[in-house]
Amino acid sequence: MKKILISLLLFVFAFSAYAMAGDLYFGLSAPLTGDYAQYGEVFKKGVELALEEFNEKGGLNGTKIKLIAMDSKGDPKEAANIAQKFVMDKRIIAEIGDFTSTCCLAAAPIYQRAGLVQLSPTSSHPDFTKQGDYMFRNIVTQEAEGPYIAAYAYKDLGKKRAAVIYIQNDWGIVAKDNFIKGFKKLGGTIVAEEKFNPGTKDYTNILTKIKGKNPDIIYIAMMYSEAALLAKQMKKLGMDVPLIGTGALYSPKLIELGGDAVEGLYCTSSFYPYSDNPVVKSFVEKYKAKYGQIPNMFAAQAYDAAGLLLAALKSINGKITRKKVKEALEAIKDYPGVTGLTTFDKNHNVKKQLTKLVVKNGDFVEFKK
Repeated sequence: MKKILISLLLFVFAFSAYAMAGDLYFGLSAPLTGDYAQYGEVFKKGVELALEEFNEKGGLNGTKIKLIAMDSKGDPKEAANIAQKFVMDKRIIAEIGDFTSTCCLAAAPIYQRAGLVQLSPTSSHPDFTKQGDYMFRNIVTQEAEGPYIAAYAYKDLGKKRAAVIYIQNDWGIVAKDNFIKGFKKLGGTIVAEEKFNPGTKDYTNILTKIKGKNPDIIYIAMMYSEAALLAKQMKKLGMDVPLIGTGALYSPKLIELGGDAVEGLYCTSSFYPYSDNPVVKSFVEKYKAKYGQIPNMFAAQAYDAAGLLLAALKSINGKITRKKVKEALEAIKDYPGVTGLTTFDKNHNVKKQLTKLVVKNGDFVEFKK
């Protein structure tokens, strides 16, 4: 009887090991705690929803795709540590993340050396995909968004004198540089340029300097939590100057934190939940049913990132390998995502149609000139 029991246990162990070897996983590196946790949380929700839908339809010939999510805390060192763990885990066939360009750039050499796809939903630093042929992004670069926002301010809003406030990191620097370049090219004047360090809570000194320069608009390269604080402090100083910035500002949390201080703020987005597009409508309905909230741009970007990888997997013939995943991603043409049709160019960048938004009556609405 004892021998039978041992044999049975060995069989169960062997079967479990075989089953484990057959599992396929995506790795997710995102800030699940810390200052940028709100972004990481919706990243995770977007990816989980995409995987749930895929697996409910039968997965990959019956094989379910699972997720291993790890918390980068928005720290580039932690993102690099996660990359080391992911590349060593042979079950992981592709990685989604990270949120910030700084984290993505720190981890990219590790993924490149190991030959593991790093697909970032939001890294807009132009240098990210230059780190190697295993780097992909699903968002426009600041080389595209910066001039677009500059034209929004100069042409659509008629603003000619801009002040600039930016976070001093890889993304903030390249974002402000591209806005300034685009604004000046149109004939605009930059009257002030001020930087702040990550974690800053008091912008009074910066705002006081800018106030004396009399700008007619302020471009901000910062996240929504920082922008909400800035807007409140502007109101206390009696500064009635409109704010404009990137898609990083597009979140209901901006309005929740900033209240009436962010009324009239302008930004862009690669996703608009009130679109008439049936693909968008379906996604919004499913996301709201699962999580009880309207998805923002970052949930949509992550959902599409997962969708792109799943589409790549379905196109692969034979055994799934990390290299085949990369090649399949490169071959994707006009993937019908909720952030628009997606095709990777030779540098693994994408083109997206941006939407102009403005905060009006406590909500984001599409800007109409």
